[in-house]
Amino acid sequence: MIAASPCIILNEPQMAENIGAVARVMANFGLADLRLVRPRDGWPQLRAWPSASGADWPLDNARVFERLEDAIGDLTLVLATTARPREATLPVATPREAAGQVNAALGQGGTVGLLFGGERAGLGADDIALCQAIVTIPIDPKFHSLNLAQAVAINAYEWRLTQDAAPPPRFGEAPAPAMQAAVQGFHDQLEAELDAAGFFHPPEKRPSMVRNLRVAFGRANLSDQEVRTLRGVVTALSKGRGRVLAKLAAANAQVRRAEGGGP
Repeated sequence: MIAASPCIILNEPQMAENIGAVARVMANFGLADLRLVRPRDGWPQLRAWPSASGADWPLDNARVFERLEDAIGDLTLVLATTARPREATLPVATPREAAGQVNAALGQGGTVGLLFGGERAGLGADDIALCQAIVTIPIDPKFHSLNLAQAVAINAYEWRLTQDAAPPPRFGEAPAPAMQAAVQGFHDQLEAELDAAGFFHPPEKRPSMVRNLRVAFGRANLSDQEVRTLRGVVTALSKGRGRVLAKLAAANAQVRRAEGGGP
């Protein structure tokens, strides 16, 4: 978990499975503080843990409140997530914009909560009135209903980007690029074999064709091992072509001998 992070508040959640799915999403993005306000079936609800798929800590440490006012009492900023701002005259932001606000508030030592409504009706006007801003996910207005865990995931993902915007490290260590002398040796070998195969035709186009090949391999930023592999490929192909030519020559010689034309 990142040291300073927002809490997730579920107001009147209904299904244990959805609460578990929210906990799983929270764990995905480094969140751990889960607050439940009047869960319909009480708490704990055993069906929540299997839905969390091993992300047990948000559920194990979840706090339950009878009033939303108590759940947000220790927070300095509360953002209401809803697709329907209703009559509330509060600032409205996308999850990406809101993530910047959350990060700024946390950076100033504040405490922040993202408030989500129940599955059936979402947040009411009185709930929203306790918040300082509204977060609305820009989805198609023809169908603006999102699963509770999906809504949490989108907001948590956007916040996480403010903490770690770099892409994940690539698998394994990136090989060092080959020395240009090795790359040039590969080019020389490839172009010589292509000359022998009659690839560069018509001859006046040879310079531009060579340039195109070199640019294509240049974009690949070949490693030393890749250069050796490619040179091996070219060698194998040239040997294969040599064997084919030798067989053709032998077959032609055999035909000439059969016709009495000598060796």
